[in-house]
Amino acid sequence: MAVQQSWEQRMKAASAPKPIERKKSFFREWGDAILFAVVAATLIRWATFEAYTIPTPSMEDSLLVGDYLFVSKLHYGPRTPQTPLQIPLTHQTLWGTGLKSYSDAIQLPSYRLPGFSEVKSGDVVVFNVPFESQHPADLRTNYIKRCVAVAGDVLEIKDTQVFINGKPMANPPQSQNRYFLQVPQPNDDLKKAFQQQGVTNFNRPDGQPEPLYGMQEPTFMIDATPATADFFRKQPYVKAVVQDKATPGQAEPDVFPNNPDYPQSTPQPINNWNKDNYGPLQLPKKGQTVQLTPQNTPIYQKIIMRYEHNEGVTMVNGVLTQNGQPLKSYTFKQNYYFMMGDNRHDSLDSRYWGFVPEDHIVGKAVLIWMSVDPYADFFHKVRWSRLFNTIH
Repeated sequence: MAVQQSWEQRMKAASAPKPIERKKSFFREWGDAILFAVVAATLIRWATFEAYTIPTPSMEDSLLVGDYLFVSKLHYGPRTPQTPLQIPLTHQTLWGTGLKSYSDAIQLPSYRLPGFSEVKSGDVVVFNVPFESQHPADLRTNYIKRCVAVAGDVLEIKDTQVFINGKPMANPPQSQNRYFLQVPQPNDDLKKAFQQQGVTNFNRPDGQPEPLYGMQEPTFMIDATPATADFFRKQPYVKAVVQDKATPGQAEPDVFPNNPDYPQSTPQPINNWNKDNYGPLQLPKKGQTVQLTPQNTPIYQKIIMRYEHNEGVTMVNGVLTQNGQPLKSYTFKQNYYFMMGDNRHDSLDSRYWGFVPEDHIVGKAVLIWMSVDPYADFFHKVRWSRLFNTIH
């Protein structure tokens, strides 16, 4: 039976002094705020969007050096961390230093949460470059390229034109090719045209193209869109504009799979493919089983030895073995993709190092939120016309 308090007891309890709450110190309040901000930023960066910048011209003119992008993790689904022991908001090193920002003492299986899209041919994709071995998979260097073929597709390149399953793929409107531009002599009109057309030599601090050495007449090697090449053909101070193309049937030893385990392997030409005439090559698909032969082993050896975490797999005299026994067939555990830069002759891409595994996909590039021209003067530094452009 509950005992009721008297009126005097209730008044006494009401008038009793309450415990004084200690106010947080200035540093405690700021510490809590910073901790909350770091946790929130880390979650947003992991699960929704992340900012990137374009440092190289491999995607010109679709994406320019100095573009700042938002990349969506929601499209393909965010990955669970493989390397949990990492300082938040870092990638490979601490800011402004060469010190590692992570420990690979613990490596976890990586899973992908559901997204609302799959990787499609034509998507501009950010991924961890698969050929690096000095970092865990989720902390390898981020590359951005255009996906030209997905798992199960048959890819072929004929005279620079990409074909997927026998049909020509639409070329990105701002994709570039390499041209040789011959002039009777360099002049101010040519220099001004280079600036107006956005033709840049990224190997020079001032970005100015310069003639090639050893040519009988002044010749510039430029990367340009077909429209820019047509512009120069019409100029009276230009003698000729010739597109640079590799000859069909002329093998290039550095293309995949002639260099099957780039950069660890030594090129050993097994076919007559080159960067402009390539394939046909079928992309591996999850659940697909292939019979291994001496001819196709270079295509699949990196997948089996490195990307799919198989135990006891080695290469012995050109034959893949597992626990000492030759592998006669293999079933793929995940999907694979083929990535190419829109600047086709200035891009280190799948033509040279092979497939991109599905677990290396980071996200889809969706928006340019800032663009800065590294060679412009202060008053023309920002490319205002590119701000908040969606990426196609």
